Amino acid sequence: MSKRVAEIVVDTLQQAGVRRCYGIVGDTLNHVTDALHRSEIEWVHVRHEEVAAFAAGADSLISGQLTACAGSCGPGGLHFINGIFESNRNRAPMVLIASQVVTSELGMEFPQEVDFKAVYGSCTVFCEQVHSPAQARRVVALACQAAISRRGVAVVILPADISEADVKHDVPFSVHYTQPVLRPSDSELQQIAELLGQGKRIGIYAGAGCQGAHAQLLELARRLQAPVAHTSRAKDFVEPDNPYNMGMTGVFGIESGFHTLMECDTLLLLGADFAWGQFYPDKATIIQVDRDGSHLGRRHPVNLGVVGDIAPTLDALLPLLPPREDSSFLDECIGHRDKALKKREQEEQPGEGELIHPQHLTALLSKYATDDALFTADGGSPMVWVLRHIRVNGRRRTLTSLLHGTMANAMPQALGLQKAFPGRQVISLSGDGGLAMLLGDLLTAVQENLPIKVVVFNNGSLNFVELEQKVEGLLDNYTDLKNPDFGRLAEVTGFHGRTVTRSEDLEEAVQDFLAQRGPALLDVHTSRAELVMPPQIEAKQVAGTALYAAKAVLSGRIDDVKHLLVDNFLKK
Repeated sequence: MSKRVAEIVVDTLQQAGVRRCYGIVGDTLNHVTDALHRSEIEWVHVRHEEVAAFAAGADSLISGQLTACAGSCGPGGLHFINGIFESNRNRAPMVLIASQVVTSELGMEFPQEVDFKAVYGSCTVFCEQVHSPAQARRVVALACQAAISRRGVAVVILPADISEADVKHDVPFSVHYTQPVLRPSDSELQQIAELLGQGKRIGIYAGAGCQGAHAQLLELARRLQAPVAHTSRAKDFVEPDNPYNMGMTGVFGIESGFHTLMECDTLLLLGADFAWGQFYPDKATIIQVDRDGSHLGRRHPVNLGVVGDIAPTLDALLPLLPPREDSSFLDECIGHRDKALKKREQEEQPGEGELIHPQHLTALLSKYATDDALFTADGGSPMVWVLRHIRVNGRRRTLTSLLHGTMANAMPQALGLQKAFPGRQVISLSGDGGLAMLLGDLLTAVQENLPIKVVVFNNGSLNFVELEQKVEGLLDNYTDLKNPDFGRLAEVTGFHGRTVTRSEDLEEAVQDFLAQRGPALLDVHTSRAELVMPPQIEAKQVAGTALYAAKAVLSGRIDDVKHLLVDNFLKK
């Protein structure tokens, strides 16, 4: 019995575990969407393909399930690209069905023809075209297998004429889920144990590779009496119930995390590939464990690099490590942590009148959100606030664009998370610039009945860029945003909308906003002059900000300098 290629494509996706496909319909995709309509895969109708890729990537990353996107030829297929870059860098297993013009017109500069293989080859783990109907199941199965095993985005290019063709002898290629155990050799484990035994001030730097290894990490820290700093992407996996946690390092980090790395004499990197080399110690013995051998020593020289997943590696390593009694370095770091956390609490205090600190807003969201809430944050200032001021507990998750560094990711990713977890609270911390980029997909939340909660950090500027300009000693140029009342705008789309401009109204507004049953948007006018302070302030940053202040005064912008000083130092 013959079967249409579009049906084979959808059947292969479904057998591989795909439950949701995000996209926009179009002529070259018609036979695929018809097959999807008759399958168990749910079609999620978005308003922009970039949103589809963001949403599907977030769904996949947090749910652990393979997801799919699909779009029409030419412009439709191109619109996915930024979300594809984001999802692939996040290592989210996803398949994009990129429909194509008919094969007889390929290479003829036919309207809407795009060389998708050239476009997507650099940002995916698999990108191939189906050249004949008989290849369909095999290519889609290979795409799913690559997405799952290599953890990334796979693209299947499907010409329209092939999608509607029939296959008489469909070979039953299928997708396999494997669970290998990856750890260093016994001799390498012994080397790690010997190097750790020589250390006097041992620090641990935990990355996103520590997901699923919380118990082993805590036992390692206890046995070594070692403080644990972590990368931004490891927040959800390291922070909860961890007395050894010293927080993040890097520009977004906390002083105790920075101190842990800079003052240790032996550093154990566990699934951490933090990109900024200046935040690694120069004189310490460094041991690195990573599942990807190409990551070893690529950010900073290491003394020993080994390949392994963190949980099985620590399971094998722990019996080789005798308990240490000297806790002096740990105690020293705890002292730094206590001081840093008190300073952070001060940052979260309410302002007065029209001065609303974004840290206070974020702390309120953390306080009143559910215990298993899912938080997304736009690249820029909201990313910093979610990493610093949202408390995680092992059930909450946070997601922001740390590897790709894009704007406009938060609201689309919230859509995908709400689709994947319909019973959980999903909160998007959106910048005013980021939300405006993909504003139309608020309509997706209404159309798909997704009760996402969108908080707009409305400071009337591209704030993170503005701060970067100031730190470099430049006047802030072209960062102004003339925003609408996002609360009223949200109401027009079908959201519950509200706008807050005064600090004393904020706490009640946050509680009311989070209690809404359907989609809701809270537009909060936060301080534009708020500084994102790094854990270690360098002289050139101070000099750059002082130079900006001098230039601003000379340019007649005295009020800007006044707000910078008052909002950050005098009213806290």
